Amino acid sequence: MSSPKPFTVRIGTRRSALALRQTDLIMEALKRAHPHLTFEVHAMATMGDRDKTTPLPALGKGLWTSELEAKLASREVDVIVHCLKDMPTTLPEGMVLGVVTEREDPRDVVVFSARHAGRYERLADLPDGAIIGTSSVRRAAQLRRRYPRLVFRDVRGNIETRLRKCDEEDYDAIILAAAGLLRMNYGERIAQFLDSGTEGGGLLHAVGQGALGLEVREGDQTMLELLEAVRHVPTEIACYAERSVMRTLEGGCSVPIGVETAWVEEDGKKKLRLRAVVVSLDGNSAVDGESVQEVTSLREAEDMGKRLAEKLASIGAQKILDEINKGRESGAALKVSDA
Repeated sequence: MSSPKPFTVRIGTRRSALALRQTDLIMEALKRAHPHLTFEVHAMATMGDRDKTTPLPALGKGLWTSELEAKLASREVDVIVHCLKDMPTTLPEGMVLGVVTEREDPRDVVVFSARHAGRYERLADLPDGAIIGTSSVRRAAQLRRRYPRLVFRDVRGNIETRLRKCDEEDYDAIILAAAGLLRMNYGERIAQFLDSGTEGGGLLHAVGQGALGLEVREGDQTMLELLEAVRHVPTEIACYAERSVMRTLEGGCSVPIGVETAWVEEDGKKKLRLRAVVVSLDGNSAVDGESVQEVTSLREAEDMGKRLAEKLASIGAQKILDEINKGRESGAALKVSDA
C-alpha cells in the first residue's frame, strides 16, 4: 500500500448468512495481510433478498448487486464482496472487478430430502416424476436435457430455507452449489456432485460459481493494492474466460449457459480447458463446445472465452438464445417449473 497509516476499510455485502460468512473469510485474510488496518462490515438486503416470490429470471440483472454498487459509488463502502456468479459481466461505469479470490468447489450438487435418507445415491436413481427443486433455469434446462422424466419446480430462499423445504415439502431433491453448502458446513447433505463427467448426464456450473469477486471504484489504487493479498491468479484467469463466454453471448444468470474450467497438463504444459453449453429452456436443444490452450493473462482468458462463445453462436447457440429473448420480449417469463 502507498501509506502505512492505519485506516478503516468498509466492506459492503448482502445480509444473508452465506454472504456474511464469505465476507468474514475475506476479512480474516485481509487482516492477516494488513494487521494495522481495521475493517467494518456494512450489510444490506438487496432486491433479490427481499423478493422471495418472484422467479429469479423475472427480477432481471443486478438483483444482487446494484444496490450495493450505489453505496460504493457514494463512498459509503470501499469494497463489495460478491459471489462472482451474481456479478453481471458488464459493470456500471466507474466500477471494476478488483480481484477474484481462490475458488471453492464450483460444482452443483444433489441434496435428497431427509425422507429419502439412505435410499438414493444419484439423481438417476430417482423414479419417474420425482420433483427436483431449483431456482436456476440453467440447472433446470440442463437437467431436463439429461433427465426428461423428472419434474422441476422453483424453490427460493437461503440455504437453510431450501434445505428445510426439501425435507418438509414435496421435493424429492434439490440442486444447490457445493460452495455454499461447504462454506456453511452443510457438506454432509451433499449426496452427489454434478459435472461434465457425471454418469447418466452431466451439468456445467454457473459462470464464476464458487469464486468471490471484490468490486471497487475504478482508480482506487489504495484498495487495489490492499486486495492483492487475496488475489488467486489461476481462479481469476479461469473466471475471466467464463465471464467472457457469457458476455459475448449476452447472457445473464437467467439464461441457460453453463461452463466448466480446469487447469490440465497437455504436451508438458499447463493449459486451461474451457467447456461451455447453451441449452433451450425445455432441454430439447443444446450446443456444446470446448477449448484448451495456454493462458497466462486476463486478456488471453477473455479472448479464449470470446472465441469459444462465437463458435457456439455460429453452430446454433445464438438461435437458442434468440428464441429465449423473443419469449421474454413477448412477456413470457423464463420459468423453472414444469407445467
